[in-house]
Amino acid sequence: MREHPSTRVDFRSDTVTQPTAAMRKTMAVAPVGDDVLGDDPTVIALQERVATMFGKEAGLFVASGTMANAIALRTHTVPGDEIVCDKTAHIYRYEGGGYAALCGASVALVDGEKGLMTAKQVRNAVRKAEGSGSHYPNGSLVCVENTSNLGGGTCYDLNTLDDIASAAREMGCATHLDGARIFNAAAATGVDVARMCAGYDSVSICFSKGLGAPVGSVLVGSRNFIQNAHRWRKMFGGGWRQAGLLAAACAHALDHHVERLADDHARARTIAEGLNRLPEFTVDMATVQTNMVYVDCRSPAKDIVANLAAHGIDVLDTGAHRVRFVVHLHITDEDVTRLLSVCSSQWSIET
Repeated sequence: MREHPSTRVDFRSDTVTQPTAAMRKTMAVAPVGDDVLGDDPTVIALQERVATMFGKEAGLFVASGTMANAIALRTHTVPGDEIVCDKTAHIYRYEGGGYAALCGASVALVDGEKGLMTAKQVRNAVRKAEGSGSHYPNGSLVCVENTSNLGGGTCYDLNTLDDIASAAREMGCATHLDGARIFNAAAATGVDVARMCAGYDSVSICFSKGLGAPVGSVLVGSRNFIQNAHRWRKMFGGGWRQAGLLAAACAHALDHHVERLADDHARARTIAEGLNRLPEFTVDMATVQTNMVYVDCRSPAKDIVANLAAHGIDVLDTGAHRVRFVVHLHITDEDVTRLLSVCSSQWSIET
């Protein structure tokens, strides 16, 4: 699938996806209402559908994954609380310090393996104010990211997810699963999303990455949780009106873009294997589980990015000697062949 108005090949992120022609048609005819007043039928249908799909009571349609996470964190915590997450977690690294500015919370960082925590690490990270002589913040929330972006697109196995959720409950903590790419995790592991999230109080699901919608995420949880989250959405400026146009794109993505994620994973694997054969590049193949490939380079990453850009291929540098390739619905087999051909011609001889 291409449907992208560009001759360039864009591996920078799966966020660069644009609505397909069929998705645009669906959006154009979507029935809409005023979502702030609660009468947009397409939004209501999406929220109910996603909640049911994930085994939760209710859902809330919001603008972005970051907003979904911010609302979840604020709903679960009060100022002075502490949130436990991996040191690479998106809520810590890439959400503008929202946990501090919007929640008044601190973060206890876990040194996970390839972005993935263990239940033992979570138990060791949770601090409670009670019994500490008021020295500690109150650890009240454990956040898991699946897939782990900075882990390389790695996925939690089901036993670990269950063990972390159990450990959190034992420690008196709520749980939130940042599922920005959770459908990628489901495609890679074969675990149904409802089963995957069964032990978690809330889950954020993004539609504007691998699923190809232009805007939108859904936050799911208990009915009471979502009622409280709705209030925080309003206070964060996230009330919107005829949002059914956007919800229709998300529904279309669920109908047409979930099963094809396995194709993205296969292409990412082909890229990783091809680059790993070149002396310039090294890929930790254990991390290549979904649609991402993190590549260590001998040359400065910015030089690699510039060289590929000159050949019509766009990638991101994520470190002084690291670049990232993300495969999505606009990347074809021909694009993968083009990338590997360029890399082979530029870096096949060790210098």
